Amino acid sequence: MAAAKIAPSMLSSDFANLASEAERMVRLGADWLHMDIMDGHFVPNLTIGAPVIQSLRKHTKAYLDCHLMVTNPSDYVEPFGKAGASGFTFHIEVARDNWQDLIQSIKSKGMRPGVSLRPGTPVEEVFPLVEAENPVELVLVMTVEPGFGGQKFMPEMMDKVRTLRKKYPSLDIEVDGGLGPSTIDVAASAGANCIVAGSSIFGAADPGAVISVLRKSVEGSQNKN
Repeated sequence: MAAAKIAPSMLSSDFANLASEAERMVRLGADWLHMDIMDGHFVPNLTIGAPVIQSLRKHTKAYLDCHLMVTNPSDYVEPFGKAGASGFTFHIEVARDNWQDLIQSIKSKGMRPGVSLRPGTPVEEVFPLVEAENPVELVLVMTVEPGFGGQKFMPEMMDKVRTLRKKYPSLDIEVDGGLGPSTIDVAASAGANCIVAGSSIFGAADPGAVISVLRKSVEGSQNKN
């Protein structure tokens, strides 16, 4: 069974105090720290790059779960490996032709490869990557259109999660977008075990309580199945 992992999205944190925000999240029970890398091209927004990961790595031993919403993911593998990224999740939409090489190079730099798909991309597109001889180790199902925080959760994306969980019982299945106490049960019961949450954690009066609610929901759903 894939263990529950709660990954606060640092895009919603106070970027001026990234190191202390990371430390606070880990102290409050976060398993991973989710880092949104956007290039202003694959998605309209522009966020952070390898230098920020490198700076943050000096202040935390946490698993840095990097989601690359970029047009040319292969250009980022070496800098992110050097910077200390733990996971490197690329988008299938920009890697249909070279994903085998991409997975290989991500692993060679000591990172864990993952693949993500936008809401409009059929789930079948990632099957070959999970079933490959050298497979991805995580699938990230976007439950909003990637690019900006604070969007509304799209429950219809849970069909993708259900399909993946049925097909791959021990796979890390991550969901990102609009997750919080009001939407977690739907995602958890569909089979998601890695939960990315931004504004619902950082905007809460008690972020630790929200992390705990998310974890309990995932573990509760797993115990039922």
